[in-house]
Parts: sequence; structure tokens; C-alpha cells
Amino acid sequence: MDRIDPVAETQRYVDKIMATKGAGLSESEKVLMLEGLRSPCTEEVAVFHAFSKVVGETRSAFVVLDTAPTGHSLLLMDATGAYHRQMVRELEGHAAGRMVTPLMRLQDPNYTRIILVTLPETTPVSQAQALQEDLRRARIESFAWVINKIIAAAGTHDPLLRARLEGERKQMERISKGLAKRTYVLPWKAHAPIGFAALSALSGGAPCNRGDRWFTLQD
Repeated sequence: MDRIDPVAETQRYVDKIMATKGAGLSESEKVLMLEGLRSPCTEEVAVFHAFSKVVGETRSAFVVLDTAPTGHSLLLMDATGAYHRQMVRELEGHAAGRMVTPLMRLQDPNYTRIILVTLPETTPVSQAQALQEDLRRARIESFAWVINKIIAAAGTHDPLLRARLEGERKQMERISKGLAKRTYVLPWKAHAPIGFAALSALSGGAPCNRGDRWFTLQD
């Protein structure tokens, strides 16, 4: 498990630029270049390079990218699209046919599977829907939705909790009516499933929606 640290990646990127493009410069020129690298866009470029490196690792391994549906994730998508357009312009008429950009990897359903995780509540479902629409504008289709912390799937008999089931039912119905091609449901757990054994146990009885029916992950 690893994470993309914006501060560390920015420093690594700056050091690389100074060691390569700044190698033959005078001290005053190096100061000027370093000043230019302090712009806000440097962090975006550095993080994108790190992201591209992670995407490249998928040629020989399974890679799971855990991202939030807002903020930097969408900025990263914008950067990915901008890089793709730049590469197309630069290689047009030459090696464009052999070009594979990170955006093309994300658009390939045989290479990347986008899984949206949400709660059975109005705002989280709306946020997941908005993200899915943004992804579709980039020609990236979601593979499945995961609805987390479902009280109904936990089999509760508590009167207060059962009063919330109507709200859950409405959101699950909303998702099943066209928002998601596949829907996996995880019940509310008293303790977070930490570790391989606990996470593996989640597939034992979590239902999956295909049309108007629900199946377990094992099916």
C-alpha cells in the first residue's frame, strides 16, 4: 500500500528538473528556473507524473486506486485529459497509432474498472451520480456501484433502525433504475473489516443487483 504525497512528489519533480534541465545553467539562471517551479501548477504536474507511473504499473500487476469523488480526483482527471490532448497534437501523423496515454487506459473497460462506493442516503447517491456523469463525459464508464452500510442487509429488528429502511429502499430503487449496471451491497458492520480475512468475509453474503433481483458476490 502506498499513497501519492503531493509535497514529496513536487520536491522529487523539482529536483529532477533542476538536475537535468538546470544542469548547464549558471547560478542566476538556476535561481530563475527554481522560482518558476514554485508556481501552483508544478504540484499538479508532479502529482500527475506520479499518477501516470502508478497507471504504468498495471502492465504487470493489479493496481487499486482509492480516490475521493471530488476535489483532487476530478482535477487529476482534467490533467489526464489535457495530457492526452497534448500527446495527440504532438504525435499527430507520426506515432499516434502506437500512443497509449493514461486517459486511454482509464477509458478501456478491459484494462480499468471504475467502482463507485456510496451510502444509501440522498446526498452520497447524488454525489456518486454526479461523478459518474463527469466520467461519462470523459468516455469512462463505471463498472459497478457498491452501497455501503446497508441496514436492511444487516437483518436488524430494532424498531428505530427499521424506520430508516424506507429511506434506504428509495435510494436503492433509485440506483437500480438505471444509475448502476451492477450494484453490490455491504451490510452495516459493528466493527470495520480490517485485514485480509475480514475483507474476504464480506463476499460471503453481500447481494448484487442484476435487473430486479439481488445476488451474492459469489454468484
